[in-house]
Amino acid sequence: MKKLLVVLLVCAMAIGMFACAGAPPATDTAAGDGGGAATQAVDNGSGAAASDKDLTFVIVPKVVHEWFDAVNSGAQAQAEVMSKQLGINVKVDYRAPSTADITAQNTVLEQAAATNPDGIALDPLDYEGSKQVIEEIQAKGIPVILFDARVPGSGLTAIGNDFAEQAELEANRLAELLGEKGKVALMHGVTTAPNHSERYETFKEVLAQYPGIEVIDGGISQDNIETSQQQAAATIAANPDLAGYLCVDAAAPIGISAAIEEAGKQDQITFVGAENLLQILEYVKSGTMVESYSTKPQMQGALSVLMLFDAHMGMELPQFVDTGILHITADNVDEMITQAKAGASTPAE
Repeated sequence: MKKLLVVLLVCAMAIGMFACAGAPPATDTAAGDGGGAATQAVDNGSGAAASDKDLTFVIVPKVVHEWFDAVNSGAQAQAEVMSKQLGINVKVDYRAPSTADITAQNTVLEQAAATNPDGIALDPLDYEGSKQVIEEIQAKGIPVILFDARVPGSGLTAIGNDFAEQAELEANRLAELLGEKGKVALMHGVTTAPNHSERYETFKEVLAQYPGIEVIDGGISQDNIETSQQQAAATIAANPDLAGYLCVDAAAPIGISAAIEEAGKQDQITFVGAENLLQILEYVKSGTMVESYSTKPQMQGALSVLMLFDAHMGMELPQFVDTGILHITADNVDEMITQAKAGASTPAE
């Protein structure tokens, strides 16, 4: 009974945080995957534990990046609320690899596990490349969950949005804006990352339904702003008739937008981007990026802490927790910019 009361309390705190965020409504904010998977309990390697001791949860992103800073912001805010309500110190240990490299990420995971935390949330660069390390961590009794990534068959709870749905929304919206014709460039991110690949493949599937649209390779960002700008600049130079651009990660929107402006083609290239970082919002406001669809990084961080707490308590977790998709347009971008400049750390709802 004590476990149930604590879990209900934490869930109530989460609802309170989300309700106070005040951001525009998402395209889809329902928890679960819409097909019943949310009710499938999974074992994340946890054993039941007492709730009266200080807790430390580790967040391991793909790489040092502003988008992951937003994830950390949401996680830290959630931990602060939980600490006050539960009367214990809930700490978030944020450990970002300096480069988007699987060896570097595995090293960070191993170092984190050596501190014997109460749970680890991971955004994997390459799940198969980290699988052995993850299993070794679970064997120590440390719960592991995923955020911003879904790996079917892994047995790990995943927190994030429906990546295929996000890509469908972006691709269909771009096709609509282009009048269903023109040359469109697709930029990949980290090719081994499950979320990036799902978005990229969905882009191709959706755009294949439009006979008037020609899809071309728009480069690979490696989740790096400078790289994405270089790749976009080369693509734009090689394709003077380029009509549209799509991308799969949070670095590329900034790099692609900079390349479009550098080429002076804001009125020729229609760019539907992703995420809600301040620089991205500024590009939406200026019109260089016409719209953006965000995965709500702050909420992913907050819910990662909540799921790790439940796993630590020995509770069964859902297969997937859907944070929904935030649609950013010229109509709501000013409000989003105000929130970003204020340093809002609570999850967007």
